[in-house]
Formats: sequence, C-alpha cells, structure tokens
Amino acid sequence: MCQIFAGQDPDLYASKTRRLRLNGQSTSIRIENAFWTILDQMAHDEDMATPAFISRLHSEVLMIHGEAQNFTSLLRSACLIRTSARRRWPCARCQIQKQRADHNQQIVM
Repeated sequence: MCQIFAGQDPDLYASKTRRLRLNGQSTSIRIENAFWTILDQMAHDEDMATPAFISRLHSEVLMIHGEAQNFTSLLRSACLIRTSARRRWPCARCQIQKQRADHNQQIVM
C-alpha cells in the first residue's frame, strides 16, 4: 500500500481545542489540525475570523435544521466538501458561489 496514508505527518491528525462563542455561548471545539487549517482557509475566503465563520455556520445550521446534533462532525464534513469542491473549482470564490447556488437550488426543490 502507498505510504501517503500511513506516512502522513502526525501533526496533521493531532487534535487541537479552540475556545469560541456560538450564539453568545462560550464553548470549545476539538478537531484535528488538518481540519483547523481548512476551516481557517474557509474563513479567510469569507473575509472573516475563524470563530466568526464557525459561529455564522452554526447559526445557519440552526436555521435550516433546528439544531446541530454533532457540530464537530458537521465541520469535518464541511471541510471534506470544501476539499472536494476545490478539485472541481480551483477558485475559492467560485467554489463558494457554486456551493451556495447548489444549496439554494436544494431549498427550492
């Protein structure tokens, strides 16, 4: 088997906890460093600080689903969607616009 999986840098899958506020409530989120890197990039693309970006995402999840049953898993999934989208649309702004268009289309259906 290729060493790309087993030989990865342990710092990528080491977990890190960050404290932030979600809807005014102080909380902490613990996820792997690789996901924090992607979340930081996503926030940067939105011209936001990472805590503000995560808080806004959380608010949107509450509006759509009423609650976030496992928000850290949702964050990881968002990172995977972002990574997958980058392969199809190299421009970060194009990706975000495409994701929003797809999301809006799903709501209309």
